[in-house]
Amino acid sequence: MTPDTIVGLMAETIKITLMVAAPMLIVGLIVGVVISLFQAVTQIQEMTLVFVPKIVAVLVTLIAALPWMIGMLINYTQTLFTSIPSYVR
Repeated sequence: MTPDTIVGLMAETIKITLMVAAPMLIVGLIVGVVISLFQAVTQIQEMTLVFVPKIVAVLVTLIAALPWMIGMLINYTQTLFTSIPSYVR
């Protein structure tokens, strides 16, 4: 394996990781901003008001995006395993 091959594999792995994590992170960010705006407008400073909706929203997003995430990870893993002979040379 050459250093270029290793860097390419690492870059692809990071890209797949970010793509798999992005839906949950984006939904968590949006829900957090909406709840923060609601707290600022109503001046309610309850800490659990932030966490519970975020957890529920991220869980719903995980359930909705799970087939896509699993498909992406399976595709990457299959590609990686079929490429092993070319990495050994």
